[in-house]
Amino acid sequence: MVRAVDVDEVTDATFGDDVLKSGLPVLVEFTADWCGPCRQLAPVLSEVAREEAGRLKVVQLDVDMNPETTLRYGVLSMPTLIVFRDGEPVKQMVGARPKRRLLAELQQELELEPAER
Repeated sequence: MVRAVDVDEVTDATFGDDVLKSGLPVLVEFTADWCGPCRQLAPVLSEVAREEAGRLKVVQLDVDMNPETTLRYGVLSMPTLIVFRDGEPVKQMVGARPKRRLLAELQQELELEPAER
């Protein structure tokens, strides 16, 4: 899996505690080593994780190593990004996107304060 800096990895075993029970909204990237767009998205996720620390948690889940969670949320394409709030999926996005677009989508969903980018 292409690891984004400042982004934790979750697994089938840790998903419940790390994502569903989180006190913060969580952005989960469903990713894989063989996924080219996932590699493009990694630095974007790293920046978002750093900039939104304390307001949004960003994690990655390797779909090949964690089929249970991948199937549970119907993930078929990589990268898939799902935002969880209070243990529930509230937004799903498929495909890599530039930081500005990702932040705009997250701002709408999570009511994050606008920040200069």
